[in-house]
Amino acid sequence: MLPRGAGLASPGARSSASGGGNRAVVEIERRGDIWVARLNPNRDGEIGKVRPVVVIQSDALSAAGLATVLVVPLTTQHRPGSEALRVHISARGRLRRDCWAMAEQVRALDRSRFGDGPLATLTADELAALERALQAALGMW
Repeated sequence: MLPRGAGLASPGARSSASGGGNRAVVEIERRGDIWVARLNPNRDGEIGKVRPVVVIQSDALSAAGLATVLVVPLTTQHRPGSEALRVHISARGRLRRDCWAMAEQVRALDRSRFGDGPLATLTADELAALERALQAALGMW
């Protein structure tokens, strides 16, 4: 990866070298994509660590170069009874383990907190389930 902002068209884009050539591939966080993000420093009940997150922000906001990205963190810890707020995400692509999206931990991250990605993309059913969990967490029935 190139340093953030090096020759990028917008703050929402990420550039990386491809296949040993001189061509750069521009990547942007898209709704439903899973990326690695650095959530520390965290406080008290906030989720921390470097972990996968699901982008929930609209693609239009991402493309507009908004400085932050709305995400839902993932965990490998299943908590029985939390199904209304947590959505199972099956391992695939570069997401190596089954995870649960924690809708109750939604947050905005500065783009500098993002690392590797996208690891995988949610299926339509997973994204719909996450949207329902977010509605429940935010009281938007």
